[in-house]
Amino acid sequence: MQKLDLTTTSILLNWVHGKQPTEVEQEELIKKELNDQVKAHAFGIDQNNAQQLIEARSQLFCSAYPSVLEWCGDHGIKDEGNNIFNLMWNLWLPLAVNLAELRQKLGRTPIQGILGGQGTGKSSLASILRLLLGHLDYSTVNLSLDDIYKTHAERLSLQKIDPRLIWRGPPGTHDIYLGLQVLENCLQKDISEPILVPRFNKYAHNGEGDRGEPEALDKADIVLFEGWFVGVRPIEETVFDHPLEPIESQKDIRFAKDNNERLKAYMPLWDKLDSLFMLYPVDYRFSKQWRKEAEQKMIASGKTGMSDQEIENFVDYFWRALHPELFITPLIKQPNLVDLVIEIDKNHQYIKIYKPN
Repeated sequence: MQKLDLTTTSILLNWVHGKQPTEVEQEELIKKELNDQVKAHAFGIDQNNAQQLIEARSQLFCSAYPSVLEWCGDHGIKDEGNNIFNLMWNLWLPLAVNLAELRQKLGRTPIQGILGGQGTGKSSLASILRLLLGHLDYSTVNLSLDDIYKTHAERLSLQKIDPRLIWRGPPGTHDIYLGLQVLENCLQKDISEPILVPRFNKYAHNGEGDRGEPEALDKADIVLFEGWFVGVRPIEETVFDHPLEPIESQKDIRFAKDNNERLKAYMPLWDKLDSLFMLYPVDYRFSKQWRKEAEQKMIASGKTGMSDQEIENFVDYFWRALHPELFITPLIKQPNLVDLVIEIDKNHQYIKIYKPN
């Protein structure tokens, strides 16, 4: 993702301090937006609607910047080199404006999927979008795939049936009916009772996790449904005939095939999605690096964290379940499955935003 140039940064900085952009400066913002044709296409911006969309983005920028800055400070995102300006203008704001447009276009609650592996920032993106959409007077429901895990007792029973399910997360460890029920409730136009959104407590049972108290919401104008395999579909089993690290032994292949089969049960959930964003590391192996960095920070702060070897084993387990190269990368190449791809480099920087095909 191209960094903001000095002209755009200057316009936005002046705006933050109360100096409205001139007509010439507004035209400059529009011109620069259209110059990046790939990103403009991804956000549906063209000569006909550019002024309208840039004005909508600008108004949201003005009203939301203080609260976004506060949120970033609370979550350790530093505004180095106008980093927050860059993220807001080039990614967060256009995404929020597009979601508001989708809501108006559908005339009902849209369900927006956000797909991303470990460390890609899908939960943070969902939180920022919820904050921005609140400034547009939309009530947003953030639902994670983690929130619809089976209960701790149910997962213990599941482990007795299939001892390979040693960690929560792979297909089969979720309550699909619960997920469908929540989404259906969010889609109801006339709601007489609060919508109960399940929340997962990952600290319960010594870190094994369990379902916590649900969050009660009065309405759901927009739903953001995020998770590490949200929208991922079953693939042909013949793909597993060619070994791919760490799927190497016959035991690994059997586990991968069984998870592929379990994915079929999730299709009714994915059918509820109106759109799907993908947070896509240019190298899936970055997940290990990011997880190690996160654990090292936790240990340095005095908290308990996994060793590097434990992280290797942990991430390999999920790659054996649903390997990113086999399940996520192919989604981009299939028509009409992914609406927007956000590429991420090893430093967590968004380097490209585009619409597949």
